[in-house]
Amino acid sequence: MADNRQNTNVSIRTPRARVQGLGPSGHGAGHWWLQRLTAAANAPLMVAFVVIIALMAGRSYPEAVALMSHPLVALILILAVISVTLHMRLGMQVIIEDYVHDKGLRIAALFANNFYAVIVAVACLYAILRVGLSRLA
Repeated sequence: MADNRQNTNVSIRTPRARVQGLGPSGHGAGHWWLQRLTAAANAPLMVAFVVIIALMAGRSYPEAVALMSHPLVALILILAVISVTLHMRLGMQVIIEDYVHDKGLRIAALFANNFYAVIVAVACLYAILRVGLSRLA
């Protein structure tokens, strides 16, 4: 006699245990949280950045250097650069992973995205530190 029951993959794992792997790539939830964290950090950091830029308007170069040499100002600018470039890299990574379907092109685009974010961050951090520390010399 033939068995009419369907062979289904019955899992004894709970729904929470099945999603514990954070998606097919294993980094979905962490990536999502980091994107939200950098977005939340960017809001007050960009307000502070705009205030710093507004304070520099109309000042001479030595006065602007003096403002940027203040440790709190330099720290705010450094944190802003790190948060913004990390947020930019994460956002572009999601776009690349979602819309670039060719595996080789996707790997090249992800590499270029990471390279670009690092170059932007390093250039900005170098400028901030160079101007901020020039007053000490």
